[in-house]
Amino acid sequence: MSPLINARGIGGSIINIGRYAKGYYELFGYSLKNLPVLKISPVRSVLYKQIYFTGVEALSKIALLGMLIGLVIITQITNLAGSNAVLTEKILIWTVVRELGPLLAAIIIIARSGTAIASELGAMKVNRELDHLRIMGIDPMDYLLVPRVLGITVSVFIITLYFQLTAVAGGLALTSLIMDIPFLQHLKGIFLALSFFEVAVSLLKSLVFGLLIAVISCYQGLSVRDSITEIPQAATKAVMQSLFLVFIFDGIITFIAFI
Repeated sequence: MSPLINARGIGGSIINIGRYAKGYYELFGYSLKNLPVLKISPVRSVLYKQIYFTGVEALSKIALLGMLIGLVIITQITNLAGSNAVLTEKILIWTVVRELGPLLAAIIIIARSGTAIASELGAMKVNRELDHLRIMGIDPMDYLLVPRVLGITVSVFIITLYFQLTAVAGGLALTSLIMDIPFLQHLKGIFLALSFFEVAVSLLKSLVFGLLIAVISCYQGLSVRDSITEIPQAATKAVMQSLFLVFIFDGIITFIAFI
């Protein structure tokens, strides 16, 4: 590959990154500025449906996953630390609360809802449904964008908290049955060892991840033009870019908070 072609490739990548960053920033700013539209009943209805689909319907899967991951982590910790309850509690907090809770909740939402939103909005754009909304005097950005951004953000926040509770409590419960570890003693020790700062950082991550997933998924869905073949491409871009930025921001927040 010649240096000229390579330079053009790098330049094109930088331009694409800049274009995406600008689009995401504008879409986020629009959503934040137009939150008052949630006072309108049909818009609130879209918000409730989004929270139900993204958050409530995922709770059963999150509960099972949380208990299994909690069981695996506690089993590995007890094999390493033995009866050292303090070390067990600290490692569980570091893995579940600081990192795994927000990350796994975000990954599940990306796989389950990010693709669905990008595909749905892309299909609506191809089928000219956005134009039909404008003809009826409805702003499609207010009706489709704002409730989805807020709904996904709230859902990631709830799912993160729910996952952490089920991973800690469920993991301890299952381990106490299998390995005869006193449940209440370890549970009390975990809550005593857990600081408000760690919980706050974890929930801050969930809010940031939720905003990233929502903005990227909506942007990619609305970027579809005239061909139905662009819809799966938009869904793929939404997944990959959401994962990429979630891991980047996770590293940034962890570095600032705990290093």
